Amino acid sequence: KGKTPDDIFAFCEEAANVVPEAYVPIINKHKGDAFTQEQKDWQLVRRGRYVEFNLVYDRGTIFGLKTGGRTESILMTLPKNANWLYDHSPEEGSPEADALDAFKNPREWV
Repeated sequence: KGKTPDDIFAFCEEAANVVPEAYVPIINKHKGDAFTQEQKDWQLVRRGRYVEFNLVYDRGTIFGLKTGGRTESILMTLPKNANWLYDHSPEEGSPEADALDAFKNPREWV
């Protein structure tokens, strides 16, 4: 409350400027990590859920599609590769199951 547009912009600018400082070391640490086909398959399923959210639930995407936005431009924001599995449930106790649990049940990480 009581924040000016300039205050809000400064906050957003500061937040955006710290992303590379925090994220680039993580990328550098893991960019050469090996991964299994199962992990790649899981990534594609998660990307499919992102596509589902964008096309079915995201108000901005729906607005663009319903008001004559360039469909091509909207679809270009989606991942190049994705996968959909009907009623998919990862193996209990797997990292994928743990991730889904964290998505559905927010945790206090700090």
